[in-house]
Amino acid sequence: MTVTRRRLLARAAAASALPALLPAWAQGPGAKTLRILVGFPPGGGTDVVARLLADKLREQLGMTVVVENRPGAGGQIAALALKAAPADGSVLFLTHDHTISILPQVVKNAGFDPAHDFVSAGGFATFVNGLALSPGTPAASFTEFVDWVKNKQGGKSAVGIPAPASTPEFLARLLGQRYGLDLVAAPYRGSAPMIGDMLGNQIPAGIGSVQDFIENHRAGKLRVVAVLGGKRQAALPDVPTFAELGLAGFEDTPYYGFYAPAGTPAAALSRFADALAQVVAQPGVREQLANMGLAVGFMSPAQLAERERAYTRVWTRIIQASGFVPQ
Repeated sequence: MTVTRRRLLARAAAASALPALLPAWAQGPGAKTLRILVGFPPGGGTDVVARLLADKLREQLGMTVVVENRPGAGGQIAALALKAAPADGSVLFLTHDHTISILPQVVKNAGFDPAHDFVSAGGFATFVNGLALSPGTPAASFTEFVDWVKNKQGGKSAVGIPAPASTPEFLARLLGQRYGLDLVAAPYRGSAPMIGDMLGNQIPAGIGSVQDFIENHRAGKLRVVAVLGGKRQAALPDVPTFAELGLAGFEDTPYYGFYAPAGTPAAALSRFADALAQVVAQPGVREQLANMGLAVGFMSPAQLAERERAYTRVWTRIIQASGFVPQ
């Protein structure tokens, strides 16, 4: 065999081995299943968003994409599952701010460090939290709710939250301090069971993301009476912000994004981010997400990482100012 022929064969062998260096789903259509972990139960806002995007990502990636619910502990169980997953691009975690920016600050031993255990894979939206009232609660506005708690409830009321030590819990604390109320945050394992109890008038109010409440609000089954953020939401133009009501400092908005295990190859992250950008650009997807109360906008992995850092800094100050002790 000539030297030239041996060199050609060696180059061909090296070229054929290159795909093995990439995650299976980054090699092309039909290579492997992509699992998207969700840290909350089926039926909640995050789950609905995940399933919408999974359907569209199947088309863009040309492969099987499944949503896998790992509910519990405010997304901590799903985060630990991501940490233990192979860094080959076969598992991603769709989550919002709580699990990434809040939970590591309020749990002594979260079991994961987003800065070291995860890497951003791309973001697609921001959103706001809001206060909603149950159908049996005799108040049509936030001011009427405050008056009802003070005058009819002896100043004390339970408020549902989708996870302990979350943004909604800190909001309940601050609302209580600001208006002289004893608001007891009642934690649930996600928004779906919380809303179920609200619809059954088992609890008079709840704080959660707008996308969790919006359909029942539109149907007249629940009433969103105030939202966070620097401006009113396009999906809820008649609902005032807390800043309008005198509670400033909550203008920074939470975010939604995908995360992968640390060490996932850059080529895999880039291909997924490109597919996500294509999905988010589809008018039908944007419309559906906007109707859920999300402010839609693609974020590259680097942009999501910066958004996460900025939001974490804001909530570090809020958590420390509240006097909350990690548990």
